[in-house]
Order: sequence, then structure tokens, then C-alpha cells
Amino acid sequence: MSMNEEQVRNEVREWLKENWSPNLDLVEWRLKLADSGWGMANWPAEWYGRDLPVSLVPAIEEEFNKIGALTIPKSGIRMLAAATILNHGSDMHKEKFLKRIITGEDVWCQLFSEPGSGSDLAGATTKAVMVGNKWVVNGQKVWTTSAHKAHWGLLLARTDMDDTKHRGLSYFIIDMNQPGVETQPLMQMNGHASFNQVFLTDAEVLPDFQVGELGDGWQVATTTLMHERRAADSLRSWGQASKGDGPIYDQERVETETTMQPYKWYPQRAGRVDLIMDRAKETGAIKDPAIRQEIAKLMTLHKSAEWTARRARAAQEQGKPQGPEGSLGKLAASNVARAAAKVHTLISGADAMLTGEDSPMDGTIAEILVSFPASSIAGGTDEIQKNIISERVLNMPKETRFDADKPFKDIPRNTVS
Repeated sequence: MSMNEEQVRNEVREWLKENWSPNLDLVEWRLKLADSGWGMANWPAEWYGRDLPVSLVPAIEEEFNKIGALTIPKSGIRMLAAATILNHGSDMHKEKFLKRIITGEDVWCQLFSEPGSGSDLAGATTKAVMVGNKWVVNGQKVWTTSAHKAHWGLLLARTDMDDTKHRGLSYFIIDMNQPGVETQPLMQMNGHASFNQVFLTDAEVLPDFQVGELGDGWQVATTTLMHERRAADSLRSWGQASKGDGPIYDQERVETETTMQPYKWYPQRAGRVDLIMDRAKETGAIKDPAIRQEIAKLMTLHKSAEWTARRARAAQEQGKPQGPEGSLGKLAASNVARAAAKVHTLISGADAMLTGEDSPMDGTIAEILVSFPASSIAGGTDEIQKNIISERVLNMPKETRFDADKPFKDIPRNTVS
């Protein structure tokens, strides 16, 4: 039986009244959310959800927020893993991984990009070869967020060198804590070390941990990427803990400073539009007509991007498959971040280049300026998004390709494999 918003709100209020307490253990609370289905209410009822439409999720979250009740951790690669597993995973994958994603007990990473195939993910050369009854993986991945903390990785690997570049790929879930998996954090210019290069040397994957059919890796990876792009507008809230008093909030703050630490700079990566008006008023820049004009342009762009994100969510609510609207949203988020960095620079002037205690907002403005370029790179560059939009939204002719129908082994590459 379908439920309307009022019925859902009433049921959520009653459930929270009986179950919520700031004195609960964090994992204990998330287990309650998983078992009740209120943590991810739009998931299937058989897999820790309630079969409710996505359109009702904001109402549920609003009822949680009214009393300060925590929801499940919805940031990080874990939610991309969940979306991919729900779409393509076996019952074993769903049983083994989904509940621990809700509780936050497992940390995930995404092993897609390689030194020789960044934007061209289909050019991956990391190989998975069946030896006996196991896949044996060799290769190198890079720009892998949280790999140094991850329990599990979403792996795109080549299983057939004789097939075309897109059809010769397969998708796996790999144990990151096994011999043969070495992670090396990469220091970023903003002082963080969220990214890693990962070396895979005879790492093993059991056949049961293959996601989808052999050779379907590109289709499965596309699902992961489309969900990642749809989430681009929410980066400003990643790596931030809830406010509140009680043991459960203390545990969440510890989780944010440890497990979620790689995402601490993500709000700065998104441009921190939320700081613009207060900064303009505090510094007096709001009185400068030229700066006011740039602020107006930014706020217009920001609101337009928000509407684009809402359209993406509306498509999801209607059960439509992941599509190019994710690319529209991601490109819009990149443009907003770039415009916000420009306005922050206009407001702060030369002081924007300072770091440390003497800099604006204890270095936050400087961190924005060195972090925002990541928005135009991660999850597919702006150029990639423009190609997708031109071909799938504007129906323009596709780029001329010379490698689409060739065996991958015959395609010239800039790496030795």
C-alpha cells in the first residue's frame, strides 16, 4: 500500500519517539535504522529499505532533523558502492555489504583511474587473469580517495585484451587489506592527502566478487559514475559532523575526524558559496558595485545549479535510469566552484593568498582557491561532461574514434602492459 507524505511523517515521528536517543552507540543506532528501513527508505524492503519513492526522503530527513536524530552516513564512496550493488550486485553482495554500508563499518574506495588512462577510463590496463579458481590482479590505480583507509574497493580491470576497449573490462569488489595491495597517499597542494596511488601485485579476487557479467565492466562502471556525478551538488556537506550533545554525537565527530577525514576539504572544493554574503558584509566588499555584480552572477549560477540538481533528483524519483542529467549537474557544480573562487578572491584581495592564522578565516579562503580545481577534474573532467552533454542531450554527432572496434591489444597506448 502506498503512503502519502503525511502518513510517512507520522510513522517516522512515532518510530523516532520510541527509538531515538543521543545516548545510543553510533553503530547500534545505525543498525536500528537498517533493520527499520528508515535509514534508506527508498531502497527495496528486502534490502534494508521501505520501497518508498525518493520524493519522500526529504520529508523523512526533515523529521530526523527536527529532533537532531542522526541519519546514515551518506557521503563518501560507500554510497556509490551501495548504488552499484543494488543495480548490478548479486544477492550475496547485497547481503554481505549493504548493511555494513548503512552502519558505516566498512570504508570503500573506487579503483578506476590509472596513470595512463585518467579521463579515458575505458583505456584501463590493470589486468585480471583467472588463475585456478581465482582472479589475479596486476596493475596500478591513482587518485583513489580513501584507499589508505578502505576495507573494500570497486575495481575496474581488463579481463580480455582481444576484445574492444569497452567490452574487455570487468568489474570486481576487491579486499583492500590483502597481500598484494599497496597504497601510497599523495600530498595535495591544499595540504591534505586524500588521494592515493594503489599498486596491485598478484592481488586475488574470488569469482563471487565479480559484479555483473564478464565483460560488462564498462556498463557497471557507468552506473557508479552517474551516481557520482549526481552527487556533485552535495559535496559542500561532505566530511562535516552533526551538532549536538551526547555520546552518539561524540562518536560521529570522531568518525568525521578519522574515517571521513579524507573528505574534510570537500566543502572548500565546492567553492563555499555559503560564506560569500557574510564575507562581503564583514569586509565591506558588499558596497563595491563591481563585486556586487559578481556576487549576483554567482548566486544566479548557484541557484540554477540547484535547480539542475533537483531535476536530476526528480528523474530519480520517477524511476528513470542514470542519465546525462548527472553530467549537467556536475558541470554546473564545477562552474559554481570556479565562480565562487573568483568572488572570494575579489572580496579578500591579496590576503586570499595567505595561509595560517593571519589569513582570512584561518586559511579557509586560501584552501578554497587551491581546492576548487578538483571539481573540474574528479568524477570525469569538464571536457568529458561537455562531450556527454553534446552527444546525449544536444544530439550532436559523436567524436570520431579510431579505437572503438579494434582489439585492445592493438590500440597504441602510453603505458607498457
